[in-house]
Amino acid sequence: QVQVAESGGDSVQAGGSLRLSCRTSGYDTSNAVMAWFRQAPGNERQPVAAIDIRSGTTSYAHSVKGRFTISQDVAQNTLYLQMLKPEDSAMYYCATDIRFRIEDKWYEGYRYRYWGPGTQVVVSS
Repeated sequence: QVQVAESGGDSVQAGGSLRLSCRTSGYDTSNAVMAWFRQAPGNERQPVAAIDIRSGTTSYAHSVKGRFTISQDVAQNTLYLQMLKPEDSAMYYCATDIRFRIEDKWYEGYRYRYWGPGTQVVVSS
């Protein structure tokens, strides 16, 4: 059984940084796409960033490019959030699947079978 779990969410002031982590179990990530999405109350879920673990290719939403960094090591996936803004406040979700590559529209959430329960990020001004 595949399990996905995020951690690292917190309340920070604008301009601050956070490091979100995503761990999986029951799942070989070596050929996976690992992605982060976020959803604020009343808003649709948004893609944030993704990494294709096989190639190391990364991709970012325009709104976070230059501020967020996604990386992967053996143990976990990490999303490093810098220069945070109040509009970054949301529940952040880790998602993963092995059935496609990052160039196959990683930003479409329906493609992912496995999701974590989310971790909350609150950025105050």
